[in-house]
Amino acid sequence: MCHKPGRDVHLPVQSRTVQAGTYFYHGHYGMQRSAGLYGSLIVNLPEGEREPFHYDREFSLLLSDWWHQSAHEQEVALASNPIRWINEPQSVLINGRGQHNCSLAARFSSSSKAVAQCHFRGDEQCAPKILSVLPNKTYRIRLACTTALSSLNFAIGGHKMVVVEADGNYVQPFATDDLDIYSGETYSVLVTTDQDPTLNYWVSVGVRGRRPNTPPALTILNYRTTAAIELPKSPPPVTPQWNDYARSVALSKKVLSRMGTPKPPAKYDRRIILLNSQNKVDGFTKWAVNNVSLTLPSTPYLGSIRYGLMKAFDQRSPPDDYPADYNINEPPSNPNATIRNTVYRFDFNTTIDVILQNANALSVNLSEIHPWHLHGHDFWVLGYGEGKFTDKDAKGFNLKNPPLRNTAVVFPYGWTALRFVADNPGVWSFHCHIEPHIHMGMAVVFAEGVELVRNVPAEALTCGLTAKMFLNGT
Repeated sequence: MCHKPGRDVHLPVQSRTVQAGTYFYHGHYGMQRSAGLYGSLIVNLPEGEREPFHYDREFSLLLSDWWHQSAHEQEVALASNPIRWINEPQSVLINGRGQHNCSLAARFSSSSKAVAQCHFRGDEQCAPKILSVLPNKTYRIRLACTTALSSLNFAIGGHKMVVVEADGNYVQPFATDDLDIYSGETYSVLVTTDQDPTLNYWVSVGVRGRRPNTPPALTILNYRTTAAIELPKSPPPVTPQWNDYARSVALSKKVLSRMGTPKPPAKYDRRIILLNSQNKVDGFTKWAVNNVSLTLPSTPYLGSIRYGLMKAFDQRSPPDDYPADYNINEPPSNPNATIRNTVYRFDFNTTIDVILQNANALSVNLSEIHPWHLHGHDFWVLGYGEGKFTDKDAKGFNLKNPPLRNTAVVFPYGWTALRFVADNPGVWSFHCHIEPHIHMGMAVVFAEGVELVRNVPAEALTCGLTAKMFLNGT
């Protein structure tokens, strides 16, 4: 069975020039990304400039997950009481192509569940996209993780990778046999084709961070000296144990900024600590931040703040912290949260520290991975830690060479520290990049320098209260 998501396009509006690097576009309305609304977005260097590394050619790979259930059915299930969880995806896709109920590597399977061997002519829509290479060349592989739910691990049999870019920023190069990549993240890796050119090699993408009921996605690194239809003679790379979080944290800590990357300010002006928790609202299962599950108002924030429409959303300040006696290792003693649409407002050009604190979900002994993504900014990842964050942990922050990212992971029962400068006028979403989680309220909104926005996009004025103002000519 083949899976091929749609190719609708929606480009986000940014107020600043995007630097060269690897990105992707995607929808956030409802669960559009689950329906296949995403694609690669590559920004090239200006003419005359060069990358700080050499390669002969490049590939761009979009890694995603796919369900047989439609995005609308998933939305209804998540909004039901009791919740009907969408469960694990049926397939992992590479550039929109994947298989179900068959495997390219079926003959290597030792599973008790028999899986059929996939057979392709090569012209089917779901046939894997072969990566054809020449011997003794260096290839840049741009990776973008557009998954709705899954954390992934990328590996190429018999080949090491050198990581050189993360989220559009250069990093200190480091070699690895495989790479964890979370929803919202992008990477560039360099691969040198220095193996036996008479063989082909597996490209494997397996599930990490969740108990994997989805088989790895597979395609082939094909040396052009060998027929592309020749399957590799050895098994695909083995995906690391799904819950080996110590390995995941260690890999994340290897990502450090390259020399020449701007350093973070030495001090912060304001710190907010955001507790990630699973809660109940009137019996419905929700995700919340500091006990607030976000819902969006009918009037877009940018227009309502710019034109002083105080009744367009809740004007109360959201909490900067959570109760000191909260036990992150147990389900919440009081699981009830509130639904609000409040906004964190920052003074323009101030330095903000955000501590993402993970906690136990509603079920016992369950804390999930959450990749958090910030619109409109890069941030420095200052550190990761286990347990509850304290002021003492700040003494160990990396202020020397922290990576600049736009997506960062908070691991189960742990914390992640970020720092950014509120220097981009506007209203920006900061949210977990797992599609069901943001859909269920795991997000906050940051506003800064809105009075400096000269031309508010028409799309931010044609609904809600601003529509009444501008469409009626008042």
